Amino acid sequence: MSEVVETDVLVVGSGPAGGAAALLLSTYGVPNIMVTKYGRLADTPRAHITNQRTMEVLRDADVENQVIAQATPQELMGDTVFCTSLTGEELGRLRTWHTHPSRLADHNLASPSAICDMPQHLMEPVLVNNAIARGTTMRFNTEYLSLEQDADGVTATVLDRVRGDKYEIRAKYLIGADGGRSKVAQDIDLPMVGQMGVAGSVNILFDADLSGLVAHRPSTLYWVLQTGSEVGGIGMGLVRCVRPWHEWLIVWGYDINGEPPELTEQYARQVVHRLIGDDSIPVSIRSSSLWTVNHMYAERYHQGRVFCAGDAVHRHPPSNGLGSNTSIQDAYNLAWKLKLVLDGTADPSLLETYSTERAPVGQQIVNRANQSIAETGRIFDALGLLSTEDPEQMVKNIEARKSATPEGQRQRQLLREAIDFKDYEFNTLGVELNQRYRSAAVVPDGTEPTFPRDEQLYHHPTTWPGAKLPHAWLGHDRQRLSTLDLGGHGRFTLLTGIGGEPWIDAATEAGAALGLTIQGYVIGPGAQYEDLYGDWARLREVTDTGCVLVRPDNHVCFRHPEATPDAGSLLSDALRRVLGRAA
Repeated sequence: MSEVVETDVLVVGSGPAGGAAALLLSTYGVPNIMVTKYGRLADTPRAHITNQRTMEVLRDADVENQVIAQATPQELMGDTVFCTSLTGEELGRLRTWHTHPSRLADHNLASPSAICDMPQHLMEPVLVNNAIARGTTMRFNTEYLSLEQDADGVTATVLDRVRGDKYEIRAKYLIGADGGRSKVAQDIDLPMVGQMGVAGSVNILFDADLSGLVAHRPSTLYWVLQTGSEVGGIGMGLVRCVRPWHEWLIVWGYDINGEPPELTEQYARQVVHRLIGDDSIPVSIRSSSLWTVNHMYAERYHQGRVFCAGDAVHRHPPSNGLGSNTSIQDAYNLAWKLKLVLDGTADPSLLETYSTERAPVGQQIVNRANQSIAETGRIFDALGLLSTEDPEQMVKNIEARKSATPEGQRQRQLLREAIDFKDYEFNTLGVELNQRYRSAAVVPDGTEPTFPRDEQLYHHPTTWPGAKLPHAWLGHDRQRLSTLDLGGHGRFTLLTGIGGEPWIDAATEAGAALGLTIQGYVIGPGAQYEDLYGDWARLREVTDTGCVLVRPDNHVCFRHPEATPDAGSLLSDALRRVLGRAA
């Protein structure tokens, strides 16, 4: 065995979680090595929906514009169709990804960033290339084999798959971002809840010019419902646009309790033409693969000095588009904590809050994604497809919705309601943005968060300690920027108003005493930053003389309603609690 390689953090896996972790660590100046057993980054689209919270993370990491340049924009994502084939009958449409005029307003008010469609094979290079440019040491064809922990670090054994020899990497901490069959999670025996392999699916990647069938109803997703003996009862397939309107991915289910289909080109072409509805359209099959729908999450995300992120700890179907988003946000939560612990600013107990804060989020999105699949049953029921197994009768039941009868009218109403209910899959702005942490890295103020509207569908901006900092547009030197742009950048931020300047002084003193950089800003008329539309005054939930203290991940960790002679001690105590140095 060769000489041991040393680093501060070893990242296993180069997907969204691993790539984001390496990028953020290098941005914060933390030495890290990233290994992947593969010889390349993702070569298929896989995950793709990139929500506002993730775009905010990428904005903070200064790569948002690189994603926007390659992604499909929101206006081409959301005219989601339910049909019998792309050339067949439409059963209904739903405005998705917050493109309905009323939801678009919610979307635009919630964040400085917009949702987009960024396929994983395009996202990974953005994350990894920027990580490497900022200092990450990248090792392809390097397979993680095992690890051993001690009081001072982690020793991982890896295999160089090109040379065939093993060697050791010694790190102070290790991040297991090695996917849904994570060996790292298995090796540290993370407690898992749920089941793997609850359903089977086929992915078929192909090229075809379908612009004549879809450009008038632009969407990322086209849901195809078919019946018949070839399908085996009710068949719901997904035609997903990878790049408008020539690159496509079909998702087609199979009975996981039976034999999986043989993935021949003939089989793939047959499925593609069946869902398109026209076998005369030329298609070029790129690849096909099998995968399983999972319903599993970890109750804890770390053991000792080893942390897991992404699919390693939350495994679920792609419904709701939460997978890579949650993975990147896991990394955002963990990276700054590792940075502060490694440089001695924070106590290692701060790292305990990673599991405390992110595990509930992982559980929520696993359950939400699987629930979305079950909710499709309302559409089947409305069309009369659950009352018979006879394919011919199913077709008649679908046709019955056109009849000028009380039964036809009722069926039409039920179908509209069933499709509208899919809002909970495609328009859950609250699931994406309402993550509110309760942990030792947050100082509670004795209040409880409220949700005036449905907490899954709607974002409720608040400065409640534990919530994401609300977005409001500010003015500075003839430029417009978000409150979120003041935060982040790997440091703590304090926001106050006119008359709250003592909080800035207190932050400077507390930062100096703790070896911590805290950036303070005064917002108000005549101040350094103007509240352009009065939105910050409405959202901040403190007075002009109060303060809002924000962590490096742009989550509020402390607030106080007004000026007080105790500003120095209050702020110092709050920071010590967040950093695990209260004792």
